[in-house]
Amino acid sequence: MDRAALADFLRRRREALRPADVGLPAGARRRAPGLRREEVAALAAMSTDYYTRLEQQRGPQPSAQLLAALARALRLTGQERDYLFRVAGQNPPTPVVAATHVAPALLRVLDRLDDTPALILSNLGETLVQNRMAAALLGDKSGYTGLARSEIYRWFTDPAERLRYPEDDRDRQSRAQVANLRVAYGSMGPRSRAGELVRALQQASPEFAELWQRHEVASRFADHKTLIHPELGPIELDCQVLFTEDQSQALLVLTAPPRSEGDEKLRLLAVLGHERFPADRPLG
Repeated sequence: MDRAALADFLRRRREALRPADVGLPAGARRRAPGLRREEVAALAAMSTDYYTRLEQQRGPQPSAQLLAALARALRLTGQERDYLFRVAGQNPPTPVVAATHVAPALLRVLDRLDDTPALILSNLGETLVQNRMAAALLGDKSGYTGLARSEIYRWFTDPAERLRYPEDDRDRQSRAQVANLRVAYGSMGPRSRAGELVRALQQASPEFAELWQRHEVASRFADHKTLIHPELGPIELDCQVLFTEDQSQALLVLTAPPRSEGDEKLRLLAVLGHERFPADRPLG
């Protein structure tokens, strides 16, 4: 662990960022350039004291999980992330772990979206990060582990995953999930994480196995869809997508036309957040 190099790198990357770069308000006049230490700590979900000690060449060696959180908070590129790991005395992430590092360009866009649901997915359907509106609409996806991190896997193995879609749209969604996985499988190969996912689903779901044999290939995200919220009911939304250059990650943004019923429900969702209502309490 090169404490001096780590401290200097963290400080310079922090000072190179502005609040708007990470979706924070500028606030009162700042005495120094860049983000404050407490802001970086909050973005990385760590204590300000611990982050301060890293910049002061003190404290214990950070774990790989903490370094990954710092890389995301500081909006590091893949090469910068690997450098951070090395100077901290850790091996750079394996390809499996590196695939979950969110593209900084997509994060910059997501940071500016706070009034409509938006999330960043991997090409295997893993939610890498979601804003508060997406969590309120779709549920918090941060707690899943293993194969269940993929919404494709959950779609074919967990019946609850389908409750967000109207019953008459679920067959179409099944085909779309398989077609999206076909794209990832074609680019990553049978020995990749995509291949592992395919093999597991072929064993777990006869529906998936039948659809997989159709060899349908498509990355379909841009769409008009209806999502069912537990309290607000059906919400009609338009889904738009922005891909990274290598197509490995996608930013999904869900919007509704101004003054539409969907727009009104999104405004209500922004107020309600994760609140849940008693069954006998009406909305409106």
